[in-house]
Amino acid sequence: MVVENSRAIAVVARELGISETSLGNWVRAYREKHAGEEPPLQISERARLRELERKNRDLEMENAFLKKAAAYFAREPR
Repeated sequence: MVVENSRAIAVVARELGISETSLGNWVRAYREKHAGEEPPLQISERARLRELERKNRDLEMENAFLKKAAAYFAREPR
């Protein structure tokens, strides 16, 4: 369900009543074992992956900034 239908591990684990960690380990092991069998990414998939990676970097930077700002305002006496 995770590999063939690209469903989230958490959702599938909840549906099957098993641990997310166990299912995640099984999926990782399957993907490592069958790595050569997966078709290469299409150009549109590569572009989408790059865009998602860029957005992830931006969100991580914003999150780090907000954590620092929260820490600054939390320690400053009023």
